Amino acid sequence: MGVGTIARRYAIALADVAQNKNEVEKIQAELHQWQGLIHENRELSIALTNPVFKHAIKEKILETLIQKFSPSQTTANFLRVLLRNNRIAHLKEIAESFSEVIEERNNVTLAKIVSARPLSEDEKEALRKSLEKKTGKKIRFELSTDPSLLGGIVATVGSTVFDGSVRNRLTILKEKFIHNV
Repeated sequence: MGVGTIARRYAIALADVAQNKNEVEKIQAELHQWQGLIHENRELSIALTNPVFKHAIKEKILETLIQKFSPSQTTANFLRVLLRNNRIAHLKEIAESFSEVIEERNNVTLAKIVSARPLSEDEKEALRKSLEKKTGKKIRFELSTDPSLLGGIVATVGSTVFDGSVRNRLTILKEKFIHNV
């Protein structure tokens, strides 16, 4: 079973508990803090994931961290389950899957927007409304710029790409011109 499948299963289980306890935002923030803490600290990551270390030592380390950082009971219990099941190494993937599951349940989708220049707030709002109308979902943006587009935008929503860039239009015109000559 792949890491993505494992991460999604844990994420779904945690999302169920988080929604039942009305703690989604809190748990989401805590998961990202914990995955950052573990993955940015090489020694800690090794201590919690290396099979050479005894499980009792790993538990003691985790309990010390839980006492120090005081996460919610749900997050603390979830971290204990991950450690017990030797899945703490996948916390980053689980945290990402958790965010995806919550967005799916809230009918939110990611739109990756690349524009030739930064978009104004009015342009972002108009784009959001247009994409929400096309997809039937709430839109969360991931914005970036690429001056090589020359103008316009490229929007990727799921597996659908809307290419409204000047560069794309010029490429299409060039192909039409070549085929008509």
